[in-house]
Amino acid sequence: MIYLRKITEENFIDAFNLKLAPKQERFVSHPIRSLAQAYVYREQCQPFGIYEDDTMVGYVMVIYDYDIPEYDIWHMMIDESNQRRGYGGAALELVLDYIRSKPFGASNRVALTCNRDNTQAIKLYKSRGFIETGAADGDEIELSLMVE
Repeated sequence: MIYLRKITEENFIDAFNLKLAPKQERFVSHPIRSLAQAYVYREQCQPFGIYEDDTMVGYVMVIYDYDIPEYDIWHMMIDESNQRRGYGGAALELVLDYIRSKPFGASNRVALTCNRDNTQAIKLYKSRGFIETGAADGDEIELSLMVE
């Protein structure tokens, strides 16, 4: 069973040990960088380990942008040894359920950016209803979704 567990002092080293395939490293920041950002934005974000049973198989962070307002999904990744098992889709559903609880504030908009060459991730996001907004920054495109 896949579930999200908050990153704490008990499990952050497990997040540091997650690995991407070499060709994927340009697509997403490593959890070490992401957790540094989580510390800086600690009043408006929550990093999670993605777990199957007691094993961390991935990582994702949810951040709330008070200026827009919207929820953003940052740095979602599944360890290279656990890819192609459905963990990404299951984790995305759990992240969206978390966002629907409005943990940081009111907003129905969820946004994320994705490298335009990361076709696997784009396919996953679009399969869950995300659409390209037309906004881009270099190789990154923005996708968004409205949730209830």
